[in-house]
Amino acid sequence: MSIVQIELLAIALVAALACTLPGVFLVLRGVALMSDAISHAILLGIVGTFLVVQQLHSHWLLWGAVAAGMATVWCTEKLIQTGRMKKETAIGLVFPFFFSIAVILITLYARNVHLDSDMVLLGDIAFAPFYRLQIGEWDLGPYALWQLGGVVLCNMAVITLFFKELKLVTFDPEYAQVSGFSPVSMHYVIMLLASITAVSAFDIVGSIVVVALMITPAATAFLLTQQLHTMISLALFFGAISACCGFFFAMACDVSIAGSIAMMAGFLFIGVFGASHAKRLFLARV
Repeated sequence: MSIVQIELLAIALVAALACTLPGVFLVLRGVALMSDAISHAILLGIVGTFLVVQQLHSHWLLWGAVAAGMATVWCTEKLIQTGRMKKETAIGLVFPFFFSIAVILITLYARNVHLDSDMVLLGDIAFAPFYRLQIGEWDLGPYALWQLGGVVLCNMAVITLFFKELKLVTFDPEYAQVSGFSPVSMHYVIMLLASITAVSAFDIVGSIVVVALMITPAATAFLLTQQLHTMISLALFFGAISACCGFFFAMACDVSIAGSIAMMAGFLFIGVFGASHAKRLFLARV
């Protein structure tokens, strides 16, 4: 393997770990599709901020995207609180609205800029190693690797720090409320982590892979265990395997790396689902 291929594999692995961590709590809380909503809606924040600052690599685009992600969460929650629609309906109403506005703004005002819906969907991980982090004459490697590595550390730190609260709020929100923990606050902590992760990863691996890695490894792990610690470990394992297998498949077949990673995550889920279902049928017969 060449140095570029090793760096690509490292970026894919770190992206998988970054997306999987908040994804476990999204799956357990029954709002897995919120990752899809956030990963699409953040385009509106990026486009809106770009139209103001006129710089594609400005750090303000990050904050604009995070703000759009949190606005999606807030609007969805307000629709759910009306009691007139379910979670999936509210999500399905909000994020297509935000995403479609972003696509129209790109078409009208940013047609000649490297900022389009195809890039959002599939990312450009193949080019990530060529955008380097340099300090003086020192080449510290791909910027994406440092960026996503920071997100992994941030996600791990927050989950470790608030693990007790997150566990209690996830499995027994009523008791958490009585015990003095705020389910709403913890909900927005997870959504903030999901937003930051989606923003950091979407232009590298694309929204399809962000959604796949947030939902599929966690859903696969959930088939095997009900213990939160074990589920997190298994989800990280499945996410890493998906990234590795997807990368090598893409290299062997000369196809999209992002698409291959998402496909492998799906194959892993199908395999584990089939095996667990067969085991259940066997035990039922015995």
